[in-house]
Amino acid sequence: MKPETIRRLERLGEELDGGDRLRRSIRADRDRPITGTRLLREWQGVEHVVTVTADGFEWQGRPYKSLSAIARAITGTRWNGWVFIGLKNHRRRT
Repeated sequence: MKPETIRRLERLGEELDGGDRLRRSIRADRDRPITGTRLLREWQGVEHVVTVTADGFEWQGRPYKSLSAIARAITGTRWNGWVFIGLKNHRRRT
């Protein structure tokens, strides 16, 4: 990139975070996987691939707003989607 483009982007970033570089490096949605991430889950011998999209998730070519909806579609029962996919341990650590 041109130096003036880089300077312009840095100024825009400073408008958003007040020049705090640490704050700039922290993702606001850090609990959510990065867009494009592929999540794998085997269920009853079948491997299921879920792709993280900008506005939700995709499974078998269809968009979903939540992992719980995908888990329900796969299993036929209600699940915490984060637990089903393995992104969150259902047992709390003390």
